[in-house]
Amino acid sequence: MLDIIYYAVSAILWFWHRVFAAVPGLGKDSGIAWALAVVFLVFTLRLVLYKPFVKQVRTTKQMQELQPKIKELQKKYKNDRQKMATEMQKLQKENGFNPLMGCLPVLAQVPVFLGLFHVLRSFNRTGHGIGQLGMTPEQNANTANYLFSVTDVQSFLSARIFGAPISAFITTPVNELQAFAHYGGVPTKLSIALVAIPLMVIAGLATHFNARASVARQTAEAAANPQAAIMNKLALYVFPLGVMVGGPFLPIAILLYWVSNNIWTYGQQHLVFGRMAKEDEAKRLEVLEKRAQNAPKPGAKPLDPRKKSATQLEDAAVDPANLKDAEELQDAPSTNGTSAARAPKSSGQRRSSGQRRPGNRGRANQKRRR
Repeated sequence: MLDIIYYAVSAILWFWHRVFAAVPGLGKDSGIAWALAVVFLVFTLRLVLYKPFVKQVRTTKQMQELQPKIKELQKKYKNDRQKMATEMQKLQKENGFNPLMGCLPVLAQVPVFLGLFHVLRSFNRTGHGIGQLGMTPEQNANTANYLFSVTDVQSFLSARIFGAPISAFITTPVNELQAFAHYGGVPTKLSIALVAIPLMVIAGLATHFNARASVARQTAEAAANPQAAIMNKLALYVFPLGVMVGGPFLPIAILLYWVSNNIWTYGQQHLVFGRMAKEDEAKRLEVLEKRAQNAPKPGAKPLDPRKKSATQLEDAAVDPANLKDAEELQDAPSTNGTSAARAPKSSGQRRSSGQRRPGNRGRANQKRRR
């Protein structure tokens, strides 16, 4: 399994080195060509992981939205962990929530990081530590490295960035630096530090600001969660500090990997969160539009249940014209100056034009006769 990762990483690195070595003014022994190959190895990986990253962001947002319900379950089943776990799984299933998607992009980068570290260390196998072969400088320079030929190995040993080999690190043992003796000379610790330390600082700051941008997008409920608060502090301060502390033990190429990875993450976060913000705004406008469509039109008389009978309301629901007819009949004056009946019957039961209800004067005459 590890060999597959090593060959895959070396294949991508080999491809991009060939691309940039063909650029006029660089060449195969150029440190810039090798450095760009490392940077575009990162970009290739992150491009492959773009969709899982989007799912990760959506999963994180969904987790924040579910926090109130999760707290309710935790409070309700605080004395029954098994029941709590069952209800949590049920809640996740109902909402299509997959916790694994929140970790997949990070987990996928770990083997690539370790694979790149191993391949870069394998360009210099003169050490005697863990994973080293203890070769002589001559043996090392004439031994292939996965997909890299002997010529490629010697090209890599000759590559420099401001006088420092990109596979060297600040704490490189003196005997391992002898591998570069016939390919550009033995580098000094100072020349390595002058390149590595600025990269360490940039990598630490990039890690901090990426975490800061991510924390700023959290909801108040999510940030108040004790576990989330601990992870936020780790991401904001402990991880950047870890880069600074571990930087002297990392090859310059790995520091380049770290910096370029954080640059990609920063840009990708702004792109993905920007699109999600537009989606949320579009959904909000769609809801407002539906509310506007269901609201009464300007100038229209709202239905008043106190004045309209149940039959009128039913007729109006079936055909708005019935409501209009009913309102006209209600407001129309009768022959004796009074308004028409307040509750006109349906169209089949309305009085004919020749029939009229007796007025007040007729009722008075009838009483006198009695």
